This record gives sequence, structure tokens and C-alpha cells, in this order.
Amino acid sequence: MIMADSKKIQKEEVNEDLKAEDNKKKSKKEQNYKEEFKKKEEEFNKKIEEVEGKLAKEKDDYVRLMAEFETFRRRSSEDRLNLISSAAADTIKGLLPVLDDCERAMAILEKSSDEAAKEGTSLIYTKLMEYLKTRGLAKIEAKGEDFNTDFHEAVTQFPAPSEDMKGKVIDVVQTGYMLNGKILRYAKVVVGA
Repeated sequence: MIMADSKKIQKEEVNEDLKAEDNKKKSKKEQNYKEEFKKKEEEFNKKIEEVEGKLAKEKDDYVRLMAEFETFRRRSSEDRLNLISSAAADTIKGLLPVLDDCERAMAILEKSSDEAAKEGTSLIYTKLMEYLKTRGLAKIEAKGEDFNTDFHEAVTQFPAPSEDMKGKVIDVVQTGYMLNGKILRYAKVVVGA
């Protein structure tokens, strides 16, 4: 029985040793798995950072490209509007001598007895002027106003008939016009001295 107990104890010791070795092996395997897992986790984190960096760069490039495109679109639109308005300004500027001729014709016809000619010229002038007003044309009122170099061009100075007319516009030689708030043609005037 002592022998059997000692064999039993030895067997238990051997089993415990085997279990201890198995536990060591399992522990080493677990440690190896943990180390591999950490390495893979580090690799994935590096890849995630790399992809996030690329994504941020692509997003920045996209935002910049959209801003450039928006600027291009706005600039193109402004250029088109400027081209149209300058073409309109050139066309209207070309019609100003026609308006001047109509004004002269109406001034001459005032002394005439031909009512049909007066009425016809007045009608043409009025229709043309109304159309041009819808396009933004406006007369620069000058007669009796203070001389202003922003709107008037002095052709000559003339002795003022009264003291209060000094520095004021006595007569208008050529009517001035503005188109949409910008000077199209300065009014040529005679200024009281």
C-alpha cells in the first residue's frame, strides 16, 4: 500500500509537472498571440492613420477645387454681365447724337408753323427717350445748377447776369447722360463767372 501510495504520489507529481508544462506552453502561446495581436493592431492603426491622412488631403483638395470652380463661375458670370452692359453702353452712346439731332430739330421746329413736323419729331424723340430710360439712361440736369466737375464739362465761362448765378451753369451746349448711375457723357456747359 505504501508502494501504491508512493506510485500514486509520483503519478500525481508527474501529472502536476505535465500540467505545469502545459500551462507554460499555453502561457507562451497566449503571450505569442498577444504579441502578434499587438503588432497587427499597430499595423492597422498605422494603416488607419495613413488612410485618414490621405482622406484629409483628398477632402482638402476637393474643397479647394470647389472654391476655385465657384470663383471661376462667379467671375465668368460677372464678365458676361460686364460684356453685355458695355455692349449696351456702346449702343446707347452711339444713339446720343441722334437724341441731340432730335433736340435740335425740335428747337428749330418751334419757330416753324408745320405742326405735323413738330408732332412727328416730338413723338419720335419721346419714344426713343422712353425706351432708353428703360435701359437705364438718364439726363444730367445742368441748367441753373451749381457747376460740378463730376457731371459737367465747362466749355466756356461767361459773365454772370446776376451775382447768384456765379459758379452756376448758365447754358447747356450739349446734354449729358448717365447710364445706370455711371457717366456716359458729361454735359458741356457755359459757366457764370
